[in-house]
Amino acid sequence: MKPAYRNYFAVKACPNPHIVNVLKEEGFGADCSSLAELVIAEKLGMRGEDIMFTSNDTPAVEYVRAKSLGAIINLDDVSHIGYIDKNAGMPELICFRYNPGPLRKGNDIIGDPRESKYGVTTDQITGAYIKAMELGAERFGLHTMVVSNMLDEQYLEETAVMLFKLAAMINHDTGIKFDFINLGGGFGIPYKPEQPAIDLDGISAGIHVAYKKYIEDMGLGPVRVVTECGRAITGPHGFLVSKVRHVSVKYKDFVGLDACMANLMRPALYGAYHHITVLGKENEPKDRVYDVTGSLCENNDKFAVNRPLPTVVPGDIFVIHDAGAHSYAMGFQYNGKLRSAELLVTSGGQVRQIRRAETVEDYLGTVESWP
Repeated sequence: MKPAYRNYFAVKACPNPHIVNVLKEEGFGADCSSLAELVIAEKLGMRGEDIMFTSNDTPAVEYVRAKSLGAIINLDDVSHIGYIDKNAGMPELICFRYNPGPLRKGNDIIGDPRESKYGVTTDQITGAYIKAMELGAERFGLHTMVVSNMLDEQYLEETAVMLFKLAAMINHDTGIKFDFINLGGGFGIPYKPEQPAIDLDGISAGIHVAYKKYIEDMGLGPVRVVTECGRAITGPHGFLVSKVRHVSVKYKDFVGLDACMANLMRPALYGAYHHITVLGKENEPKDRVYDVTGSLCENNDKFAVNRPLPTVVPGDIFVIHDAGAHSYAMGFQYNGKLRSAELLVTSGGQVRQIRRAETVEDYLGTVESWP
């Protein structure tokens, strides 16, 4: 039997309620990792197994809120088993995040699984389920997340195989039959124009073959198969639009924008590539090389380094592509920078503002009193 599938949108990627609501209407669940993200899901009318709650170093109040909503709680550490039982009570349905350590390689964004703070190790995983059962858990899920922005289709399929085999091992040792297996997110998008998009149909077919072999044929089904993709859903559909303030010539040439890394942190944090279009100059030769910078008091406040572009002048409009995930969401207020408005282009072509720009009053709003 073909397993049921659902994607739990990783709210952390784009935590605007208007966007999350559009996805809810399309049948998505919400993958939450904090109290604020739980509140977004709750205010949109999501309850129960519409919500997957996965966090780390989690305070008791967040476990209590997640349990009150009936969310699927995905524990990140064996020490959290007793902690949640003491503070919120053991849920009927519990899941564990698995860290395979040396069994899988990570990638540049998440790193080596052996160095990761996330997840339950291979030696701990079976005991974790046994302890949860002893405390009253009756239904179970299994999850992993070991890469981010992965374009290697074989790797993504192999991760599914790893989890299906692990589910069979845990069943053998404990008798547990899993309600669901969460393959995680990490499905990449082609940030560079020359990169091909991953073949989702091909990956799905490969996962289905593995499901039949390791779950169905072993008598362990049916098991729901879910993912928690965020970047792959909204990433390619968001753009950071910015105006050129200054063009500077020093030891190299710089383009200074009216945006900064508070609006898009990935290039500074990871050295990530985001394609740039200069509006009206798409067909002009890229005969100049610039660093594209913001106005923060940090020298790594750069959207691009040594980027070939057409000749740029103040007032030009830059469109920075693939900023629909982990962009606004990672914003901050260093230097008193104020985060921008967010606009939504609807299916009918209308433009709606779905978040206003921050103001100085917002920035100072948490000050208790002036000295």
